Amino acid sequence: MEQNAKQLELEIEWFNKILETRIELYFNQGSNYQDIKEIIPPELTDCFYSQTLQQFNLSFEERVILILSLIPHIRPELLDTFFTQNKNFERPFTEFGGWKGITHGGFLPTGETAAFILAGNDLSRRFDIIKLFEADHYFHKANIVQIEDNGENEPFLSGKLSISTEYLYKCTIGETHKPDYNIHFPAKLIETKLNWNDLILAPEVFDEVNQILTWIKYESTLMNDWNMKKYIKPGYRCLFYGPPGTGKTLTAGLIGESTGFDVYRIDLSMLVSKYIGETEKNLSNVFDQAENKKWILFFDEADSLFGKRTQTSSSNDRYANQETSYLLQRIEDFPGVVILATNLKNNMDEAFSRRFQSIIHFPIPDYEQRLKLWQNILPEYLPLESSIDLKKIALKYELTGGAIINVVRFCALKVLKNNAANIPPFLLSDGIKKEMEKEGKVFSNIYD
Repeated sequence: MEQNAKQLELEIEWFNKILETRIELYFNQGSNYQDIKEIIPPELTDCFYSQTLQQFNLSFEERVILILSLIPHIRPELLDTFFTQNKNFERPFTEFGGWKGITHGGFLPTGETAAFILAGNDLSRRFDIIKLFEADHYFHKANIVQIEDNGENEPFLSGKLSISTEYLYKCTIGETHKPDYNIHFPAKLIETKLNWNDLILAPEVFDEVNQILTWIKYESTLMNDWNMKKYIKPGYRCLFYGPPGTGKTLTAGLIGESTGFDVYRIDLSMLVSKYIGETEKNLSNVFDQAENKKWILFFDEADSLFGKRTQTSSSNDRYANQETSYLLQRIEDFPGVVILATNLKNNMDEAFSRRFQSIIHFPIPDYEQRLKLWQNILPEYLPLESSIDLKKIALKYELTGGAIINVVRFCALKVLKNNAANIPPFLLSDGIKKEMEKEGKVFSNIYD
């Protein structure tokens, strides 16, 4: 952080000289320079900010844009010069661009601001600046800097010039930012303290899961060394389906733990908006941030958003189908790992199903798996009363791992409250009954 600050002080001084020179040249005030590019950038020190410049080999123009996007966050008063009024029209200079924030009192730059500083009234240079914000430029592809929120049919450069939160953190405090759940980022980082030994699945399910791990490990070899990128799209798309509590979310978390990837669970209830265009915007925000990171996107209860498309009997239906098509395209184009989870596979649109590299069924665990789950989940210091036979419990009650955890939690709290020495049969039966009633199953007490 200290090294970043030292480099940024030099960078700010360099930028300020560029800004002063542009004003002098544009308004014919006399200057020591004929062109802003005569102003030599400072030498780079050993810090993350410098590493970013070196990693992408930023040009003079790109370097100016990067520091311009940072200045409102680190030295906002430096842009106050743009509040100068055009005396002929008693209004701000149009060519300065800029926008007004809600709580920020300073000048916030737009693409127009960058174009003015770098190009002045030189049209050829202005056109070169526009190219720096196109989709194939690494500013966009690596989610560094972008122009956003320019109104429909308004000039492209009128949009806000903004640096991503990721690079704001890296270029200032020198840390990797992991976004937290909020209205603009409806995704939560999944973290688990469990390991593969805690996940009880059938061998054939484990084999399918290992396909994902294999892809992550050997993707670069397959795509680049073996040149299969001509035939295979980047990324891996997988569907998990099966009843709740069968290990879908835990599996996604463990894949992330094993590979060093962050797993983000997408909150579909916040992602979907009743306002036209907002769902695509929310989705785009998630995918754009994940584009060049080691992230796994996990869409739980995915059928609520990726389900079967409806007949277009109304404008709402047509728009819902449009949203579905947009989601499908973003998932297809995403170069990372996407996992969709659903309780009922039949609810999923076939157009999605055909595009999955693998479809993995998470069934209700069989007797042996249920017995192992009971044995693993019950705490050592919470014994069962001697009359309880876990084998009989596992055989009689078809419960998922999630349901068994709920039963154990229920029993543990009752034992603690009553200061009991162990779990009696009636208490275990009560816990199992609650779980079965949730699922609409008929409960019969094994101890009656």
